[in-house]
Amino acid sequence: MGRRTRTRRAVTTAALLAATVTTALAAGCTAQHGDRTDDGRGRSPASTPSTERSPAGPVLAVKIDNVGAARPQTGLDAADVIYAEQVEGGLSRLMAVFATRLPKAVGPVRSARESDLELLRQFDRPTLAFSGAQGKLLPLIGRAPLTARSPDQASAAYYRGTSHAAPHNLYVRPGRLLGAAPGAAALTTGFRYGAAPAGGTALTHRAVRYPAAAFTFDWSAEKGRWLVGEDGGPALTSDGKPLAPATVVVQYVRIRSSRYHDVLGNNTPYTESVGSGTAQVLRGGRAYDVRWKRPTAAGGTRFTTADGTPVNFAKGQVWVVFAKAS
Repeated sequence: MGRRTRTRRAVTTAALLAATVTTALAAGCTAQHGDRTDDGRGRSPASTPSTERSPAGPVLAVKIDNVGAARPQTGLDAADVIYAEQVEGGLSRLMAVFATRLPKAVGPVRSARESDLELLRQFDRPTLAFSGAQGKLLPLIGRAPLTARSPDQASAAYYRGTSHAAPHNLYVRPGRLLGAAPGAAALTTGFRYGAAPAGGTALTHRAVRYPAAAFTFDWSAEKGRWLVGEDGGPALTSDGKPLAPATVVVQYVRIRSSRYHDVLGNNTPYTESVGSGTAQVLRGGRAYDVRWKRPTAAGGTRFTTADGTPVNFAKGQVWVVFAKAS
């Protein structure tokens, strides 16, 4: 056998060995980080306790303007979770949380509230995009376990749009704040995803009203989603897409007065997301009466049936509407 032949065979053998090792490594990576819907014990990545999760980057939480002059909004269809809360004057505002996708732009962006800090404690040092806050609240934001990114701290990430009049025209470019989406493991909300619970009641329409705002959710069997309505009209994105979560949670919480007021003297409501109470979960055209519990600010919220069985959400976007407990 000539030297050239032996050399060619050695090179071929090395190439085959390298390909085999690469394939094995890829298979191992797929087993750990592929499109699995649970962690092997029936839990979604977002519901796995933090001590067991693989490291993930921070989620991006964006405070969203939600008055009529701010609609239609941009980028909300890419959010994994959207929280709706009551603010001054009985109006509503949204907190959109992004982990699996980062759209090119999100907005209009508005100011933060004190209760946002409690809500965001469930995430590992989230990045908060907001337009600012009143002076007395800024020190609290600075001490909170999050990364504050207002235009003062990250001016290059923000721009003024032309479709809405100021102050409803501030937008953020998420890619300039995070760089990349951290993935589902960063959604430490305590939510579980999987098969629908037993029972429930058939439901195709649900309304939630604040003193000066209203949300409606209408089940679309064709889309397999809940179509969102706000203040009497359909909720659409700026490119005409309907906002349509797979799961809606109406969570009854204590809403009390805070120590802050707006420029008109209206008190800023404080929404307590730590504690326990009742809720209604909407998925698949059915409603489920459940209990919620969040013992500490550092943990997520668990939803269970009356006998303590965890309640699964449908795969897809989740809306959590905080409603005042009676």
